[in-house]
Amino acid sequence: MLTSSYNPLLVVCSLLVAILASYTALDMAGRISTAQGRAAHWWLAGGACAMGLGIWSMHFVAMLAFSLPVPLGYDPAITALSLLIAIGSSAFALWLVCQQTLPWSRLAVGALLMGPAIAGMHYTGMAAMRMAPGIEYDPLLFALSVVIAVAASGAALWIAFHLRRQSSRVRPLRAGAAVVMGFAIVGMHYTGMAAAQFPLGSICGAARTGVNTGWLAVVIIIITLAVLAIALIISVLDLRLESRTSVLASSLAEANQELTYLALHDSLTKLPNRVLLEDRLGQAIQGADRGHSHFALMFMDLDGFKAVNDAFGHHVGDRLLVEVAGRIGASVRAQDTIARVGGDEFVLLASVGEPADAATLAEKLLTVIREPVQVAGNELRVSTSIGIAIYPGNGAHQHELLTNADAAMYHAKALGRDAYCFFETSMNANVHEQLQIVQDLRLALARRQLVLHYQPKFDAPAGPVIGAEALLRWRHPTRGLIAPDQFIPVAEKTGLIVPIGEWVLDEACRQMRAWRDAGHTSWTIAVNLSPLQFSHANLIQTVRDTLARHALEPRCLTLEITESTAMRDVEASLVILLQLHDMGVRIAIDDFGTGYSSLLYLKRLPATELKIDRGFVRDLARDTEDAAIVSAVVALGKTLKLRIVAEGVETTAQQAFLTRLGCDTLQGFLLGRPMPADRFIEAVSPVTALPGVATPLETP
Repeated sequence: MLTSSYNPLLVVCSLLVAILASYTALDMAGRISTAQGRAAHWWLAGGACAMGLGIWSMHFVAMLAFSLPVPLGYDPAITALSLLIAIGSSAFALWLVCQQTLPWSRLAVGALLMGPAIAGMHYTGMAAMRMAPGIEYDPLLFALSVVIAVAASGAALWIAFHLRRQSSRVRPLRAGAAVVMGFAIVGMHYTGMAAAQFPLGSICGAARTGVNTGWLAVVIIIITLAVLAIALIISVLDLRLESRTSVLASSLAEANQELTYLALHDSLTKLPNRVLLEDRLGQAIQGADRGHSHFALMFMDLDGFKAVNDAFGHHVGDRLLVEVAGRIGASVRAQDTIARVGGDEFVLLASVGEPADAATLAEKLLTVIREPVQVAGNELRVSTSIGIAIYPGNGAHQHELLTNADAAMYHAKALGRDAYCFFETSMNANVHEQLQIVQDLRLALARRQLVLHYQPKFDAPAGPVIGAEALLRWRHPTRGLIAPDQFIPVAEKTGLIVPIGEWVLDEACRQMRAWRDAGHTSWTIAVNLSPLQFSHANLIQTVRDTLARHALEPRCLTLEITESTAMRDVEASLVILLQLHDMGVRIAIDDFGTGYSSLLYLKRLPATELKIDRGFVRDLARDTEDAAIVSAVVALGKTLKLRIVAEGVETTAQQAFLTRLGCDTLQGFLLGRPMPADRFIEAVSPVTALPGVATPLETP
């Protein structure tokens, strides 16, 4: 037999190629298992080519490391066939390890198919030398090489299957597994080479016509390393891209989830908003129709919340709303829906067996909400008014149910608040009337339906007349003359009070200009400012422009604001009032004594008048407490050097009492009722001519 030898350097190179090919195979298995659609097929094809080339090149470099005392060469066609066998077996291996499961039976079959294929690649590659006489193989070593190939294939398949998922520890494990697999593949190859025996006188038929072995090893090693390196680089880059895409997709999913949550929930209380409520209300209607069941829709509006907001600020009001929302949520069942649909408005959707169950739940809510709340060191108390609509019976669809529950809630407020009411058909008339008033009020200014009446103001006790207070009236084409208490709250709620207030200011100043031109140069005109108008950003400029438009001195105008309005945000009120005072406009604090004023702040307000509320004047002769309050207010005003105006004077006893206390100015029905401007001069002339005579002035 011919004596063989090996090139140590090429042997080491074959081992390194085998390890690198094994690592590439494990990495390709991981990429294929995570890819989807057509990308998975492309990764399978590319991975099979890279892995097959790596295994084949290890085999061929090892063959090139082998030498005999005779020239050697390799048939190109048979060599290419061995390469195809390597690629085919690699494709089968990658496909197998990327299945969802790999039971032992399938692993065994895969090893029995892949092992002989790898051995077939090896012995086909040896056949490419075309030795004559043919190569003789030791049966025992031949069988051992096949067994090693089967065992190595089974181990490789098992390792690749369990290391295909990406994780922080998988790369070191793959590296260690690649070393084991590389030694197994090399061991199979050199066992097969050891089984080959070459008789004396053997000649290599491919030595002259085949590929020269001198430079082939270098070319194959370079090409193989390049292919495997490219495959690994592409895999790493694609993995990073996939990872970034996954992170981006995850972030996008979280953002979409957050946006969906925000679109369906109130940002302050985290309760469902109107959109989500309407969806659940629709589902509740469908469920009640299918199961012939009932549910209650409760519309809740907090009583006294606006006063808390005005007195303590919006941040305290927000914390109060959160606390109330938590109390409501703790009082209902998990399957019920509690939603916030407005500033201090909540709606509860609850399944009930009968109306009595809804009443019980409403009583429970009234009780928990009226309990005091501790916010920022303040003990706050609010209550709620609840309107209840039952389905079926109080509406056929969502909008009708909500409207009817809202109407019942307003009825509960009208009954005194802190109560609940079930909807009745008659309540809808009031709701529709309110809606009609809002629609008509929007057109009242354009149609010149608003008018001013003027109530004279007298030096105590009965004259002379020193001016008038402008009082708004609405001359409706079908309803007649509407008093302000019937439409001013609606105007406040809808924001229409701002343009209406600007018109009142302009019309009052225009009339004052006309009276001054008629010779009444000592008169002043008083105009009430609503809370919304007082806090409007353009108030100062509006007052300045109006006075300039009518060439009116600022001292002729008195602006009246309520005590609660001035105290709502004292620092902001001071800024506004100081600007008005510096302009020369007079300031009157209206309804004094009805709010929660602090004397510390009151003395800082640049006011010129205090108006005693008519509520204290009404029972002045009979109620000693009211008399004491009025006396205190007059004394306080005198101390602060303010003029004291008493309104609501209707009897001579009130007139005499207020005069004795030291009130500077009186107004009321006893002295003069509100009247149109065209009758004002005529009506006040007798009083002006006869000071001290208490003659009532009636509206014609």
